[in-house]
Amino acid sequence: MLPCCLSKGRFSHKLEFPETTSVSQGLKIIGLADAVEGRINVTVNNGQMFRCVLRRSPASSLANDCITAMAEGLSSNFYSHFLSLLWKDGDLAYLSEADSSVPSEWDSFCSIMMEICGSSATSKKISSPMPQSSWEFLIHSKFHNNYCKHNLITQNSSVMSLDVQRLDSSWLNSDGTQRPERTFYYELLMESLHCLHAVYENLKLNSLRKRDLELLGFLSCYIAKFLGEESYVDHYIRDFPGLSGSVGICDTSISQENPPSLFRWLENCLLHGYNSANINDLPPLICKDGSSVVSWARKIVSFYSLLSGAKHIGKKLSSGVYCNIATGSYDTNEELTVLAMVGEKFGLQQLDSLPSGVSLPLRHALGKCRESPPIGWPAAAYVLLGREDLALSYLARSCKSKELETQTNVNLISMSAPYMLHLHPVTIPSAVSDTIGFDNTKFEDADSADGSMTDGMEHIFNSSTQLRYGRDLRLNEVRRLLCSARPVAIQTSVNPSASDQDLQQAQLWHLAQRTTALPFGRGAFTLATIYTLLTEAFVVPKLVLAGRLPAQQNATVNLDPNVRNIQEIKSWPEFNNAVAAGLRLAPLQGKMSRMWIIYNKPEEPNAIHAGLILALGLHGYLRVLTITDIYQYLYQEHEITTVGMMLGLAASYRGTMQPAISKCLYVHIPARNPPSFEVELQTLVQSAGLMSVGLLYEGSAHPQTMQILMTEIGRRSAGDNVLEREGYAVSAGFALGLVALGRGEDALGFMDTMVDKLFHYIGGKEVHNDRSNSSKLSADEHNRAAAQMMDGTAVNVDATAPGATIALALMFLKTESQEIVSKLSIPHTRFELQYVRPDFIMLRVIARSLIMWSRVHPSQDWIQSQIPDIVKNGVNCLGDDTDDIDEMDAEAFVQAYVNIVAGACISLGLRFAGTKNGNAQELLYNYAVYFLNEIKPVSATSGTFPRGLSHYVDRGTLEICLHLIVLSLSVVMAGSGHLQTFKLLRFLRNRNSADGHVNYGVQMAVSLAIGFLFLGGGTQTFSTSNSSVAALLITLYPRLPTGPNDNRCHLQAFRHLYVLATEARWIQTVDVDTGLPVYAPLEVTIRETEHYAETSFCEVTPCLLPERAILKAIRICGPRYWPQVIDLVPEDKPWWTPGDKNSPFNSGVLYIKRKVGACSYIDDPIGCQSLLSRAMHKVFGLTSLKARDSCSTGDNGPGSVTVDQLVATFSSDPSLIAFAQLCCDPSWKSRSDIDFQEFCLQVLFECVSKDRPALLQVYLSLYTAIGSMARQLSSDSVVLCDSLAISNLKLALAYNEALLSGRLTSSRGGNVQSNFIACLRKQVEELLNYSQDLKDDFCNYVHSGRWPNGESQGDKRQLLLSWYVQWFGVPSPSVIKVAVEKVKPKLMSSSLVPLLHLLFPRTHINAIAEIDKLFSS
Repeated sequence: MLPCCLSKGRFSHKLEFPETTSVSQGLKIIGLADAVEGRINVTVNNGQMFRCVLRRSPASSLANDCITAMAEGLSSNFYSHFLSLLWKDGDLAYLSEADSSVPSEWDSFCSIMMEICGSSATSKKISSPMPQSSWEFLIHSKFHNNYCKHNLITQNSSVMSLDVQRLDSSWLNSDGTQRPERTFYYELLMESLHCLHAVYENLKLNSLRKRDLELLGFLSCYIAKFLGEESYVDHYIRDFPGLSGSVGICDTSISQENPPSLFRWLENCLLHGYNSANINDLPPLICKDGSSVVSWARKIVSFYSLLSGAKHIGKKLSSGVYCNIATGSYDTNEELTVLAMVGEKFGLQQLDSLPSGVSLPLRHALGKCRESPPIGWPAAAYVLLGREDLALSYLARSCKSKELETQTNVNLISMSAPYMLHLHPVTIPSAVSDTIGFDNTKFEDADSADGSMTDGMEHIFNSSTQLRYGRDLRLNEVRRLLCSARPVAIQTSVNPSASDQDLQQAQLWHLAQRTTALPFGRGAFTLATIYTLLTEAFVVPKLVLAGRLPAQQNATVNLDPNVRNIQEIKSWPEFNNAVAAGLRLAPLQGKMSRMWIIYNKPEEPNAIHAGLILALGLHGYLRVLTITDIYQYLYQEHEITTVGMMLGLAASYRGTMQPAISKCLYVHIPARNPPSFEVELQTLVQSAGLMSVGLLYEGSAHPQTMQILMTEIGRRSAGDNVLEREGYAVSAGFALGLVALGRGEDALGFMDTMVDKLFHYIGGKEVHNDRSNSSKLSADEHNRAAAQMMDGTAVNVDATAPGATIALALMFLKTESQEIVSKLSIPHTRFELQYVRPDFIMLRVIARSLIMWSRVHPSQDWIQSQIPDIVKNGVNCLGDDTDDIDEMDAEAFVQAYVNIVAGACISLGLRFAGTKNGNAQELLYNYAVYFLNEIKPVSATSGTFPRGLSHYVDRGTLEICLHLIVLSLSVVMAGSGHLQTFKLLRFLRNRNSADGHVNYGVQMAVSLAIGFLFLGGGTQTFSTSNSSVAALLITLYPRLPTGPNDNRCHLQAFRHLYVLATEARWIQTVDVDTGLPVYAPLEVTIRETEHYAETSFCEVTPCLLPERAILKAIRICGPRYWPQVIDLVPEDKPWWTPGDKNSPFNSGVLYIKRKVGACSYIDDPIGCQSLLSRAMHKVFGLTSLKARDSCSTGDNGPGSVTVDQLVATFSSDPSLIAFAQLCCDPSWKSRSDIDFQEFCLQVLFECVSKDRPALLQVYLSLYTAIGSMARQLSSDSVVLCDSLAISNLKLALAYNEALLSGRLTSSRGGNVQSNFIACLRKQVEELLNYSQDLKDDFCNYVHSGRWPNGESQGDKRQLLLSWYVQWFGVPSPSVIKVAVEKVKPKLMSSSLVPLLHLLFPRTHINAIAEIDKLFSS
């Protein structure tokens, strides 16, 4: 508004500008500036500046809706005239003032409409003194003086004061026709009435704006009466009978136009479909595109249309209205309706604003789609259905950016507010209380002096792992077995022949072998289980080799440095310990900080930082290092650091063939450097370089690299140790196999020559013409061959055979090449058994199995098929005295047998790695127990195994084979924590040197096996992809070290490459309401393979899933949680990495929603508490509440349970808990309260047991509507004078009839019980009992359109008549008269009922019979 000094008319006295009171009227505006929303600075010609507020829209929502409707519905010339009246000359102060009140704005709008009526009723040619404003006209009217006394609708004087008596029909001619000069105002009023009626019908669908509906009904009724629209007047009086006294009925009927009625259209749409619903029952403004004022009604009409089968073409439906439909697949009308609700942003809050009867079909659509909604819907659609679990899962997969996430969250809030703001009861669930009560932060032992040391495993206990293993102490036992950060207990014995100190030192030395091997298992156990802060230093747990004497108050005993070189045995164990500590770091969402790595770099190189470098490389973090950083590390020429850096770089850049990294690696292979480049490198560094080259070029089949690695297999290393030469050749063989991994003969054309060379290195008889092949070598190759391990043409197969065998196995991995397998034959004659080393036979069995991948079966028959008949017969005849078997032959048979069996078990471990295959587990376990009994009988074994092997083979070989089998068993059961396997591993770990040949190698195998069994705390497992199988084979290479520093045959650093084979296929279910991990039954479906058909099996989350290559679907099953299905396409790809946007599992988290009425599996493992009906009937006696009133209430003691506490056990929905507290209070004593309380308890049970908490509002609304109607008739005064509840009840009946007739279908039945709806109908009909007063009133109404007067009991009779005509669908009197006049001349009988029933199909037959009586009498 403008300041008063700038306006022509009068403005509010509150706006005073003392400094401008003397300003003349000639003041002019010369400038506008600083506009902010509706505020602007106005500069006038005298230099003054005023801050002005422009009212863009009224504060009154009703006035704003009416003005908007006029803007959208009136033609342009009419609306221009209306605006000139609305804002004329600044006289309408109430619409101009910035601080005007809401009632005054509505009064101002009413005065405008009255002025239009006054202009119609008064001749423009006759000048009459008029008030200066509409408000003055209004307050001087006679009607205003008596308004408060005679108004029957409300006692609030804010309703407009209309002098009905002053306004006549002077604009009509004597014959009732319009005068031509009044046509303009008549048409303006008619269009205005249509616009206001559209707003009126729109407000009837919003239960929160009943007051606005009442005010608008009064104004519309007056305008309709003024225009002579009898049907409109009757329509408004039926809704508000009090209007018959305050406005009156229409004396002269000019038009028989039937007013649109949304409730009538909605009812017909439910009963007969949208095609049968009369389009004239829809206000034209609703069908207009872009109309905002009646968008509420337009949305409801569009939802009903879609639910009834309407089709949509673009944005327009076949029912004639417009609708925005969200994107998504649908198969049913209900699903399309839900998408339309999402597209129109019609959420739960809007649904509760509808009258209960109107909302029932929409709630029906939501309920039908709730159980199994289509995949790919927007998150808002799932929230609308009450499936927040699906919504969160969708958000986790679809939100690509923060901006999109913010927009989606805003949409979710609009769809669900305030229902997603759950108010959980302040209780601690049992899962949390168990976790809190179970102190996992400290690791204590009965003999431990300090139980709070840092052992690198203190973080392993969390809600997920605790849920995985329940209340057992498995993780605690694993932590105890793998702890290397505290002194180990030494059991002293009495031996007079030796001093106690010598015994202690000897025992401590044996225990140190075990302690130094523990980091291998700890690294696997804690793999990727913590998230470090990049501002913290890297902490490595101590590696303590000391012991303690429990008998002497835990006195510490250290290794004597004079007897043992402690530092010599600690360098590589410290390295492995640091690797284990570094492997704890979980994969980060972003990159590892380069500065953090540099920050942790020590001034002097050491094994600890070298281990960290390797761990970071295995996780792929070394990509952040620059070439300069790499050079700084390699320049130090620290042996262990160089090994860790090369392997870490190769793992980070695996398969990329990065040239810069390749140069760094090739520098450490002297054979590839020019002769002038003299660098002395130890063999283990060269071996690490070869393995790193293989990782870098993995799967590339790079020809030059393959040629180089092929040459290195047969090259003599710098050292003279044969074992070092073997280790170097094995590294070259692994590298060659990695480069050509699984490529077989399709790699390049020179593969035939390469295969022949490899068989030459193996020493196979299949290769001929060695000399001719040698003569074809070039001069350069002759020079290089001079350094190869040959004596003439003979190759030192002891050094080259293992590497060549491994190379062939990896090159032809899963290729099913019969040619290669036939050449890699297992000895089947006595001569061959003497010719081939037994451990090489094991490698051949492994190689053959890897090549013939699909033929490996977890059965005893398959293992037996790998054993040649000569070996099988020889072993079986060991105890038979009749067979004359040479001692040497017997030893050869047994050596071959144990190695073949061990190789077959390793093959099974690789073939079924991470699958938890039951047959493979049972088979490997039986063989492990069999070998253990052969060493020292400990238990009975099942199956027919040869006995007495220990007489022909040394114990060390049996120990190695036993531990290789156990290691393979743990690979199969990786991450499962299998209890039987764990017990076996614990037994093997606790054996001392007296129980068997226990050295560092077998202890390392046991440690790794324990770590594999609990890989990543149970959250990781192994894959069987080509790359994973190669990494596992490197880890499981069957040559175990003899001591902590033994790197001759196989580098200990290679044993950590299993990390490259791991996959986080862990999945846990999280309750979307509580945010806590919970148990849930999961049905897993795997695809059909060549060995088995499509299979489904059940798991309980948290669990590990099968590989992506076979996983087809997972489904949340069971009665306690809402079903959820995730369909997948089996692909031969690695598992999704953490943070992958395409992952369907949200980094291992699957959100689920518990059904109301069911407890979680933690609180109720066997389901006895989920019987909600039994619990509620038992505790509260639903069937005998009235009887309890006379009984003593002695059950309110400390042990009693209240309704809200019971409900809180089964549901966290705040509405249910609040309802139980407010409406189910057992302390109520009055009879009426008990009746209502019993109804509330029954409704609460209904909503909880069927998981429909939203129906509480519907049940209460319908119940209280009937109760209110009954109280209105029984009381002396009428409080609520309207019949809106009747229309609402009729719509509820129509919904029930649509269900019974099959127009609406549901597998779970209707939202509201049919018998409850039937009871409502019966009670309404009892209230509308056709009494004599009602008969007289109905007779007067039908004949003359008169309503009962306002005398004694007049209000009640008016109300009862309005209910009657609404309930039975009686047409308006004018329509009845016209129909009767048309029917009577054609009447063939004395009754009008048949014909009237055809004319008025919506009218009840009883009402038609009464009309027949009235007109027949």
